[in-house]
Amino acid sequence: MAKQQQEVYFVFMNFDPVYERLRADRSKEGSATLDAYLSLKHDKLLAKLLQPDSYRKRSSLAIVDGFAVEITEAQASVLRSAKEVRVVEKNQELA
Repeated sequence: MAKQQQEVYFVFMNFDPVYERLRADRSKEGSATLDAYLSLKHDKLLAKLLQPDSYRKRSSLAIVDGFAVEITEAQASVLRSAKEVRVVEKNQELA
């Protein structure tokens, strides 16, 4: 069976009061805490919904509570159906 092509998708999360509280702390320590919180939160979501080694998270985005991940269209559909997720969009290259 042929492996489906993976592409980069951006996943944006629903409102999270912990994220909002951490984001309000503009100190260096607050920024590090926010980064660690989001990375773990996003990793847990992916591990809960997708098969191990079937995706590659590229980065967590602290400014919008989202992340970039290499996945298939079928996996994007799985993420879209998660209650924690607001939007899943395929990366669009601008010409």
